[in-house]
This record gives sequence, C-alpha cells and structure tokens, in this order.
Amino acid sequence: MDSSKRLLNIACLQTSPQPDFQSALDLAISLGEEAIANGAEFIATPEYCGGLKTQGSTFAPPSAPEESHPVLNGLRVFAKDKSRFVLIGSIAIDGPDNKILNRSFLIDNDGNIVSRYDKIHLFDINLSEQQSYCESATVRGGNDAVLCQTPFAKMGQTVCYDLRFPNLYRELSQSGAEVLFVPAAFTKKTGEAHWHVLNRARAIENGAFVVAPCAIGEVEGGGASYGHSLIINPWGEVLADGGVQVGVVSAVIDLDEVTTARQRIPSLSHDKPFATKQSTGLVAK
Repeated sequence: MDSSKRLLNIACLQTSPQPDFQSALDLAISLGEEAIANGAEFIATPEYCGGLKTQGSTFAPPSAPEESHPVLNGLRVFAKDKSRFVLIGSIAIDGPDNKILNRSFLIDNDGNIVSRYDKIHLFDINLSEQQSYCESATVRGGNDAVLCQTPFAKMGQTVCYDLRFPNLYRELSQSGAEVLFVPAAFTKKTGEAHWHVLNRARAIENGAFVVAPCAIGEVEGGGASYGHSLIINPWGEVLADGGVQVGVVSAVIDLDEVTTARQRIPSLSHDKPFATKQSTGLVAK
C-alpha cells in the first residue's frame, strides 16, 4: 500500500461452488496465487467458498468445527505464507442444535483470525413454484454486526442476503466503516435483476467502497450462482466486474475517496428521527 495516498490493491476471487473441502481450498489457493502475482495486497473470497451443495430448498455445504476446518486452516496458512490479508467470505462451521453457522472470517497477514461474522439475515425466499430456498432450515443466523480495524481501513463484514437490509450497512458506516464486504453466492435469477443496483446503492448511500466477491456457476444439487464480483467506489462507480468466468477481479482503490465522498454528500450525519402517521384517507378539514 502507498503510505502517502492510502492506496490498496484488492482482489476478489470469483470461485465456482465446489462440493467438498479439498476442491474448494485448491481453487481458492490457485486463484489467490494468481491475484498475488498481479499485485494484490488484500484478497476476498465468496460466500460458502469452503464448499456448497443443495438438497431441494435447503443448503447442505460441507461443514466442520472451526478449530479443525480444513479450508479455514488452509487459508490461514496461505495468508501467513504470502503475508496477505484474506477475507474468507464464508464457510460452514458446525454450530449448536445440529445447525451450521454461515461464518465469515478476516485473516491478517500473520494468519491470525482478527474478526468473525455470522450472517444475520438468512435466505428464506420463494422465487417461484420451482425455485425456493430455506437457509434457516440448516443455518443458525447471527445477531451482531462486525466492524474490524485493519492497517488499511475500518472494514464492515456482511454476507449475501444481508445486502437487502440497508440499515445494517448504515450502522457499519456510521460506526466508521470505509470498506463494506458483501461476499455472496447470489442466485442467477436474483442477481440478474438486483445484484448491481443493490451493491451500487449500498456504496452510494454510505459513501463507502463495496467489495463483493460472488461465486459463479452451477451448484451440486441444484441452483446456480451469478458471478459478477464487484468492486465499487464511494460514488457508486463500478471499478471492476468479474463477469461470468472463474477468475480474479481486482482494482487499486484510494481509500481517501471515502472522506471526499462523505464531505460532498454528508448524508451519514443527516439522519433525523421521524414518526409515521396513518392517514384516514378522508379529506382533512
């Protein structure tokens, strides 16, 4: 990073959904090495980058306890060996009540876990009679927003369906987040309609960088992820778009643009409490 300008070369790994730990880890490391060869200082992976399968409307990713999770441990070793920060978009961690946790990790350049975030909003939707999902059937949701101070910037962690809940991003940004992570396995159907506009909106309304690594391709058991990993500046401009191929999408971001954007439109400080009144629909006298 350029110490005079707060520049950061950041890369999203656009992986495809893998059915098991080893293939998932191998793909992430291969793309991570490619990203580093191209100058990346910070690497971010998609949601369920440790493996993803579905069974009907439920998610059935391979899971393991945190302390022995092979993808987590493998990426921690990778981060330390390469001296890079790694945002693990999410992996499935064994949780209570026979459920899993859809957990995101931020790993520092010494391989240490510096923050954890459990996805708050779970993907329970009905797109059509043929396509529905019930993430809450197998996943236990989190309750806490997570903001992490790094040598580069304060960074807010979210996951996928969280993107549709702007108050989460507002809270993170008003608490100091300059970079908002949105690792995802967004469905192809919803992605085509909403992915770009939602990510751009979160960047614009919060004057923050949005870094959104998204998986691409078919999921074993049914479904497909949209791809189009995005890096967006605080003015809402798309700096990089991963398209529909497995690969690396990267950009050099200038973190001072956050201050500039928030000075131009200081809406984060303009929130005002208000009441909602019900109108009777009758002509007021």
